[in-house]
Amino acid sequence: MERRYGAGVQIEDHLRRVTGARAAHRVARIQSLWSGWGEIVRFALDGAAVPSVVVKIVEPAASHPLGWGSGVAEARKHRSYAVEEAWYREWGSRCPVRIPTALDVAQGVFVLEDLDAAGFPERARGGGRLPDARVAACITWLARFHAGFLGASPDGLWPDGTYWHLETRPDELAAMPEGALKRAAGPIDARLRGATHRTVVHGDAKVANFCFGPSGVAAVDFQYVGGGVGVQDLAYFLGSAFDDAQLEHVAERWVDAYFDALRGAGGGAAEAEWRALLPFAWADFERFLAGWAPEHWKRGGYADARTQEALDALGVTGS
Repeated sequence: MERRYGAGVQIEDHLRRVTGARAAHRVARIQSLWSGWGEIVRFALDGAAVPSVVVKIVEPAASHPLGWGSGVAEARKHRSYAVEEAWYREWGSRCPVRIPTALDVAQGVFVLEDLDAAGFPERARGGGRLPDARVAACITWLARFHAGFLGASPDGLWPDGTYWHLETRPDELAAMPEGALKRAAGPIDARLRGATHRTVVHGDAKVANFCFGPSGVAAVDFQYVGGGVGVQDLAYFLGSAFDDAQLEHVAERWVDAYFDALRGAGGGAAEAEWRALLPFAWADFERFLAGWAPEHWKRGGYADARTQEALDALGVTGS
């Protein structure tokens, strides 16, 4: 992806044009982008309608932190930022739940509403269980998001969302050990893609992509938004919010909470199909991890049991 703007004064000049500010000041680097492909920075504004903005600046890096640096991987990341631009330009205003407003999006520079200043300053921290109230808020956000886009064609987005989608991960598939899950990768994907009730999925709905505050919850990071079934986001979120031992005790409760919220948001027509597809959503992500990071902490007994349910439903046997 070509960078249109550089660092320092060029970005500040651009922010003055976009926001009408007299001056823009770099305040803090919030984080680097995945694989070192740029950074997210907060800028304070003088004389603008808002006190600050968050700027996501994309700049391709030469290497991947885990060694996945093929041409396929680079093309996927380039496409992901083009999709995110399309999301903010063409879809964001239709989103039924809270996301940052985009002030300007072009060629790898995203000028976004500062959610901290907008009333969502809190983030989940590692090392502890997410409080129930926050789990409920995230699950309700997902249910409303999915219900709001039920039946929508993902024009301009990924035809099939999620960053682990099989078609975009041939290197990881090749790296998987031989066995039932690898043999079932295509049929699992086909079940998910062939659903009657399709929607738009966030595609990276982990705890770290939700922002909390008195106003509720908002979500960020729409690089892998696209077509799918809601339980793909749900399974991935639960796997990020709870460890394996916790999932054994709480997962079904939160699955029911999600479908309660989905019905409440008008998406109840999808419930029966999506409940049946939930094991396939778990198995699909398990397939990705098995090739990408076999020792990842998200792999455990609960995900393995759900994966086996999908394999049994497909009639795939053997180790």
